[in-house]
Amino acid sequence: MHVLAINGSARKNGNTALMIGYLFEELQAEEITTEMIQLAGEHPHGCIACYQCFKNKNNRCVVDLDCLNGCIEKMIAADAIILASPTYFADVSTEMKALIDRAGMVARANGDLFRRKPGAAIVTRRRGGGIHAFDTMNHFFTIGQMITVGSSYWNMGVGREKGEVADDAEGRTTMRDLGRNLAWLLGKLHA
Repeated sequence: MHVLAINGSARKNGNTALMIGYLFEELQAEEITTEMIQLAGEHPHGCIACYQCFKNKNNRCVVDLDCLNGCIEKMIAADAIILASPTYFADVSTEMKALIDRAGMVARANGDLFRRKPGAAIVTRRRGGGIHAFDTMNHFFTIGQMITVGSSYWNMGVGREKGEVADDAEGRTTMRDLGRNLAWLLGKLHA
């Protein structure tokens, strides 16, 4: 089994990547392979509403100027998908929003490509606005007919400066519980 996490942070290897790492430790302990794609520096473009994905039906976005078709391919191949984003002005980063819009449109155009895959959202935040960002990513899972995986609390870590989420004991525990819940679900789905 393979779990793909897409880090929507504009900062490579920052707090959002640390939170993904805590989740991955639990999955790897269950011999589940993991992979993280970091959108930092990739400058993904948003959907241009051309609807060519509905015409072409080839599991790809016609806009092929960035990394998002590669992300979509990996999302299709994965057994579970993690979307992770810092909170920017009470929502996800522009990088994550571009992925959600384009991957969501391509998935719908091709018969809901991610249907019944487990999905989980991870949010990092300095203070407020995290619930809205969490909801944004969970809406992607819901409209795509995915199975949303929860934890012992909201899947969030608190910290602003790089590395600060490591001081958030509850956030680390939440990620570890999320990892165990996802591993359990994958085991049931692939039994």
